[in-house]
Amino acid sequence: MVKKSNKLKLLIAGGAIRDLLLGHEPKDVDYLIAAGTAEDFISAFPKARPVGKSYEIFYLSGLEFSFPRKKGKTTAETIELDLQARDFTINSLALDEEGELYAHPQGLEDLQKRILRPSFPGTFKEDPLRIFRAATFLARFPSFNPHPELIEGMKHCAAEGWLNDIAPDRIGAELRKALSGPKPGNFLRLLIETDCLEPWFSEFSGADEIPAGPMQYHDKSIAGHTAEIMDKVAGDPLTCWMAMCHDLGKVLTEREILPSHYGHDKRGTEPAQNLGKKLMLPVKYIRAGETAALLHMKAGNYAELRPGTKVDMLMKLHVSGLLENMTSLCRADRGKNVLNTASADLAEILKVSLPAHERNLGKESGEKLRNLRAMRLKELHSA
Repeated sequence: MVKKSNKLKLLIAGGAIRDLLLGHEPKDVDYLIAAGTAEDFISAFPKARPVGKSYEIFYLSGLEFSFPRKKGKTTAETIELDLQARDFTINSLALDEEGELYAHPQGLEDLQKRILRPSFPGTFKEDPLRIFRAATFLARFPSFNPHPELIEGMKHCAAEGWLNDIAPDRIGAELRKALSGPKPGNFLRLLIETDCLEPWFSEFSGADEIPAGPMQYHDKSIAGHTAEIMDKVAGDPLTCWMAMCHDLGKVLTEREILPSHYGHDKRGTEPAQNLGKKLMLPVKYIRAGETAALLHMKAGNYAELRPGTKVDMLMKLHVSGLLENMTSLCRADRGKNVLNTASADLAEILKVSLPAHERNLGKESGEKLRNLRAMRLKELHSA
């Protein structure tokens, strides 16, 4: 807790208290300034930096200090009004310097029952980003269940078009938090259940109604399979993103050839790229999504590939630093380690080099090096 001030009443508020009550170490600690003015706060903390527009927020030493969204006639009423104006009941909690706990009327009960519920009916209209925060929360805390009020509120938000004007980088940031959670597939599941895919995740529109493949290979829809694979690779956000993108091409399959999805790997590169760019994800993520879509079928059939094709794929994954990620993705997708020899094969082909007189010949040198490496793999696996 920061130092006391006679004119100020500071409380730790929000997710930090939720995490403490759940027995988790808080990642972000935010403060509510329930009493005092901005001038009082700056006087007590002259190094604080003001930010925010809708209500006053200050940053100090990496911590956020916010004035209440609503003010009452007393400090206690101000705290009550502020908590009831927050996003979800389980985040509407605060702890003061004396250790007194303040909570939304339904906050503690919802926390005990593991329920995610809006703090008030207009929460999504006030800040539509809360739609994606809800999806992220269920990815990070999979023991929680969405309350019917949450589902209804999200559907209403989508129907009213309130999602259209959210800053895309804010959505991308929420997605990356979700990809770091223990059950990242819940992010996609909740958006589909609440009709919140448009416009930011439109690449998945209809994915819950299209079979992922013939019954002998897949017993789920594209969306169900994608969410399942995301959960299986949980622990690595980049691999989770690759899992999210790997079957996007299937959404574009011509209906007359279903449940087969011939050529979905090549078709998937464009929607994977579009999704990453739309959400303003880092270039590494955008390229990883494209690579997952394009190469996951070849990687899944690695043992049957021709030596030259193996060389091309291994070098592409090596240069992009994605071999380990692709190995994890294919293991989850195929149910076995289909790339079990890939790392050893890569190590072998990297040892192969051209003699000095065949170097620096442009494309010709590249083709000769590829052929030598393919020959090395052929010798290695025929021995």
